[in-house]
Amino acid sequence: MQKVIDYVLSLGGYVFVPLVLILVGLLFRLSFLKSLKSAVTVGVGFLGLNLVTTLIGEYLSPAVNAMVDRFGFQLQVMDLGSGTSAGIAFSTTVGALIIPIIFALNVVLLLLRLTRTMNIDIFNYSHYALTGSIVALITDSLIYGLIAAMMHCIFSLIAADFTAKRVQKVIGIEGISIPQGYASSTVPLYALLEAIYEKLPFMKNRNVDTQFIQKKFGMFGDPVIIGVILGIIISLLAGTGFKEGATLVIVVAGIMILFPRVIRIIVEGLLPISDAAKKFFNERFGGKELYIGLDSAVTLGHPTTITVGILIIPITLLLAAILPGNRVLPLADLAFAPFFICMATILHKGDVIRTLISSTINMALVLYISTWFTPYYTELAVKGGFAKEGTNVSALYVGNVYDFVVTLFMRLGAAGIIALVVLAAVPIYFYIKKMSFKDQQNETIKG
Repeated sequence: MQKVIDYVLSLGGYVFVPLVLILVGLLFRLSFLKSLKSAVTVGVGFLGLNLVTTLIGEYLSPAVNAMVDRFGFQLQVMDLGSGTSAGIAFSTTVGALIIPIIFALNVVLLLLRLTRTMNIDIFNYSHYALTGSIVALITDSLIYGLIAAMMHCIFSLIAADFTAKRVQKVIGIEGISIPQGYASSTVPLYALLEAIYEKLPFMKNRNVDTQFIQKKFGMFGDPVIIGVILGIIISLLAGTGFKEGATLVIVVAGIMILFPRVIRIIVEGLLPISDAAKKFFNERFGGKELYIGLDSAVTLGHPTTITVGILIIPITLLLAAILPGNRVLPLADLAFAPFFICMATILHKGDVIRTLISSTINMALVLYISTWFTPYYTELAVKGGFAKEGTNVSALYVGNVYDFVVTLFMRLGAAGIIALVVLAAVPIYFYIKKMSFKDQQNETIKG
């Protein structure tokens, strides 16, 4: 089983996702050649995303390390990052079983109409695997570990369904949702903060997005100029020389330009499959929609996400240094900050101010949760050969609210499982009720 999982993961997102999309296209009665073209186009888009994120890792990570050295941050727990965390998650017994179990669970929930999202983001099942692996470690029970992973998946699907329409509107891709294990976990926080902002007189009904900034400040609001300014700020904080600083400025400006253009390629590929899915469900399920669950990477093209994602790097380092009780030194994951805050852009409709405030609050939570998980994460890392005995390691990746909540409840045993089921059942009930009402309205309008 582990060899099969290792082989699937070795294919890479830009190979595996297109293979799945070809099958999805054929399922929705799209011709083979059209399915092939759409899938390969999406694969090319993901390849482009991979190239851009490689730039982030290659040029922003050294700047982060330079900032850490320059300001002498003294924190005892090292951030190993997302890649290592996924490796740790899939190296466990839970990780070896998780892909078929989560896929089957998703299909069952679809058939029972308890979700509208089909999560094809197989690679990010690692979030569920890590949750399950930690619970299995704490409870010494494989069964509890698998149940924990499944509960994390269910909460992610609930968040994906809840935000699907807003995701589609903000990033301009119809028929998709974001069930990715980390991004979905930020939805409750950002939704709560959005409700609070709407109660504040000085923020209510105001939207300070990048278009507003560009209109207000002219060229200073242009994404390229914003990229230049952010690149200069990071270079100054890192204390780089002219050559490294100038390169960093070009890279940051390049990220501001390239991310939106790569996302457009993914949109182009997904549209035919999305249209075919709509037609398929209109004919067979009375217009009920199915969402294709994708990696949160498809949200990164929004200028607000990129801008705030870069700004949050020095902010997170500052938080790590001043927050009492934090022990984690952000390193490997910090350059990929846009992934941690992307759903804030969605919930706040691109508002830069709200997204920045919410992202700062979220990163504080990430640091505290990843600190709390340190002993368990370290033990898994040592057992898997990813860390040496006697070290203390964690990752921003594990600073996941769903991971934290599921783990807390699962420590209670059977009572915790019942509590989690109830916790999941309430939003599912109200969501189904809401969507059934909308479906009835649609049928009335069609009639």
